Amino acid sequence: MQQPHVIAYFADDPTRVYQLLQWLPVLERLDATHPVAVVVREAGTLEVVEARTSLPVHLAVGFNDLAELYDRLGAKVVLYCNNSMLNFNSLLDGRMLHVHINHGESDKQSMVSNNAKAYDRVFVAGEAAVQRHRAALMELDESKLVRIGRPQLDLRPAPLLPATPRRTVLYAPTWEGDAEYNDYTSVDLMGPAIARQVLATPDTRLVYKPHPKVTTSLTPAVREGHQAILELVERAAEREPEAGHSAIWQGDILAVFPGCDAMITDVSSVGLDWLYLQTDKPIVITDRHRDPERLRREAPISRCADVVTPEEVDGLAALLTSRLAHDEHRMARVAARHHYFDDIGVGESTSRFVDAVGDLVALRDRLRGESVVGAA
Repeated sequence: MQQPHVIAYFADDPTRVYQLLQWLPVLERLDATHPVAVVVREAGTLEVVEARTSLPVHLAVGFNDLAELYDRLGAKVVLYCNNSMLNFNSLLDGRMLHVHINHGESDKQSMVSNNAKAYDRVFVAGEAAVQRHRAALMELDESKLVRIGRPQLDLRPAPLLPATPRRTVLYAPTWEGDAEYNDYTSVDLMGPAIARQVLATPDTRLVYKPHPKVTTSLTPAVREGHQAILELVERAAEREPEAGHSAIWQGDILAVFPGCDAMITDVSSVGLDWLYLQTDKPIVITDRHRDPERLRREAPISRCADVVTPEEVDGLAALLTSRLAHDEHRMARVAARHHYFDDIGVGESTSRFVDAVGDLVALRDRLRGESVVGAA
C-alpha cells in the first residue's frame, strides 16, 4: 500500500459520520494527486465508511493505537471535518500540518469557535466565513483562513425526484443542535404547520428532506414534529397519488435540489448550498427565535429571503404562491452568493481544495527538511 500524504481524521460515532461522508468523493479526487487514508476511532464508523469509499480506512481506538498508526503511515497533512474533542489526540502530532475543513458552510454559531486556533489552517468558503471568524474570535491569525469555496457542491449526484408538472417545494429543516444557543430547528415549533401550508399551496408538490439527526432525535418535541410531518405527507400522498408528495430520509440532498422550485429551511448549511447551486430560485428561512435583527445580523442569507416565524406560519401558503409567481429577491440572492462564496463557480472549489492541500504537503516537507537541518 502506498504511504498516504494526507489523513482524513474522524473520531465520532456513526450518528455523526454524515459529516465525513460528504467529503469522501472530494477526498477520492485528492487521492489522485496526493494519496489519502481515512482514520476513524470507532468500529461502527469504520464499517460505514469502508462501505462508501475505495480509500484505505484505518481504525485506531485508543490513543496509543493512534500514535502507532501515525508512526507507520508517515503522513504529512491531517484534515478534520468537525471539532470532536478527540481531535486533540491527533493534534498532538507535530510532524504533520493540521487543517480544519468543516462539514458545511452555515451561519450557525457552532461554525466558529476558539478551536480554530488549534489548527495550522482553516479552510473556509469565502468572505462571509472570514467575517464570521473575525467577529467571533479574539487574537485570531487571519492568515490561517484559506478560501476554497465548497468542494462538495461540485458533485453532481443523480437526481432523486421524478419529473412533475407541479411546482415542487422542498422543506429541509435542520436538527436542534447540542445546546440552546445552537438550536435553529423549525421541526418542533412549526414543522407540521409548514407541511400543511405547502400542501395547501395550489398545484404544488411537497418534498420533506430533514437533517439526518432529525430522524434520530431524542428530543420529544422534535420527534413528535417529525412524526407529524411524515403522517401529513403520507396522508397527502394517499389523497393525491399523482402529486408525488414524498418524504426522503436517505440520500444526498444535493440530488433533491434539481427537481425543486423553492425551498423552506432553517439557518443551516442547506440554505447556503441552495444559494450556491439554485441562486435563481426562492428560499424561505425560518426564525424560531422571533428576532429579526439577530437573524439579519448573524445570518445574512435572511436578507435575500422571506422569513417566517411560528406566529406567521399560517400565511406561508399565500407567501409561496406569491414568490413562485414573482421572485422579488432574485437579485439580492446573486449579491448574497458573492458574499458567501466570492466569485467561485461550480467546479472550481475542488480544484482550489486540491491545490491548497498540495501547497501544504509541500510546505510540510520544506519545514520538516529545515527542522532536520537545524537539528543537525
